[in-house]
Amino acid sequence: MTFGDFQVIPLLDAMFRLDGGAMFGSVPKPLWERRTAPDEKNRIPLATRPLLVRTPTHNVLIDAGIGGKMSEKDVHIYGIDRRPGLEVSLAERAGLTVDDIDTVIASHLHFDHAGGFTTHRDGSLVPAFPRATYYIRRAEWEDATHPHERNRASYLPENFMPLQDAGVIRFMDDDGDVLPGISVRRTGGHTMHHQLIRIESGGRTGVFTADLMPTAAHVDIPWIMGYDLYPMDTLLCKNQFVPEAIAGQYVIFFEHDPVMAAGVIREQGGRLHVEPVTD
Repeated sequence: MTFGDFQVIPLLDAMFRLDGGAMFGSVPKPLWERRTAPDEKNRIPLATRPLLVRTPTHNVLIDAGIGGKMSEKDVHIYGIDRRPGLEVSLAERAGLTVDDIDTVIASHLHFDHAGGFTTHRDGSLVPAFPRATYYIRRAEWEDATHPHERNRASYLPENFMPLQDAGVIRFMDDDGDVLPGISVRRTGGHTMHHQLIRIESGGRTGVFTADLMPTAAHVDIPWIMGYDLYPMDTLLCKNQFVPEAIAGQYVIFFEHDPVMAAGVIREQGGRLHVEPVTD
């Protein structure tokens, strides 16, 4: 996908499954199951789609999926299928290796977004992208390293503490540019300091919404995950962001949609729908 002199490429780390009721919060099952069919355990299929942005000077990866460190028990619980896996997807879609990535940006530090930040190598946990600087919002780091009963299962220290040990983190305190044409904006909602990533080049805008709108179904403003710690903040942000996205014809990159990697939000007759985008 071309954005001016940027190439923007959705990747695929894994398919997995989460409880449909948790994914759609207060939306009744008879409504959400019309859009995605649950399995016998009430789990729905989801993807982890990190986003590669190739600029003239940088290879930027936004989030990194689940990664390969989950226990057999968790692989079973979440129905994780790491085919092709991020490294293979990176090679097949872009002809790159982990050594080619110089910048990694975290939307937040939950295991299905940050699991691929680290890997086992020579008996140690190390950064999965050895030449990259990892950009993480400082307040999100503080929450991840001081979890409570509600979020402890989502923040796994092995996914981010080795980054600090390796000295590869650059903490961000505010919204703004990471690189020219790539910026972050705090949304809150899912976590207090969850952020989206905006890509602008050649008069075209793309937004990696992460868990603000994890799938195309979540474009509907009241469709908010039960996983969100601050759902009213999600509602406020969506009410502000969705009209902006429609007016600007933003390309939305859906991190967890099992079918649609990217699309443009349209409004017709007071109803929202998503038009898929592939180029």
